[in-house]
Amino acid sequence: MDEIEVKILEVNKKEVEKKLISLGAKKVFEGILEALFFDLGHVIRDADGTFRLRKEEDKTFMTYKKKIPHDKIKIRDETEIEVSSFNEAKKLIESLGFKEIKNLKKKRVTYQLHDVKFEFDEYLSKHNFVPLFLEIEARTLDDIYKYIKLLGFSIKDCKHWSTKEIIEHYSA
Repeated sequence: MDEIEVKILEVNKKEVEKKLISLGAKKVFEGILEALFFDLGHVIRDADGTFRLRKEEDKTFMTYKKKIPHDKIKIRDETEIEVSSFNEAKKLIESLGFKEIKNLKKKRVTYQLHDVKFEFDEYLSKHNFVPLFLEIEARTLDDIYKYIKLLGFSIKDCKHWSTKEIIEHYSA
């Protein structure tokens, strides 16, 4: 399934949450995420892909994403499965020769409105210098554009950056 998303940096969380609630969005998640990223040398990254193991409280997901080029938004072909154990999945991945290339922790608050997710992400630990940002994920470009406007933003406010690009932006 394609993942279509944009990020809006340095948002006023309380203000945006008010707007989301007034539109009918419901808070569906609040917690800490831990994500481990893996590669075989540079094979996955060289193919514009991402291979991740993510723990969301009591759930664990293994995900592969492949970038689909677009100049204004981030689109990825995503394949994701839920696995029963974070530690066992990590062992399996490493036994296949994959090496952990990045470890990321963040606090996330997710709102949902119809098929659209609104996620406030705040990096923790060594990446806590990155300000809180909003990610909007939808099934269509039209939905992305609709909610950008309804929340008071414009397409110019949106970034289609990866995690790496956001961290590099604030590291500079």
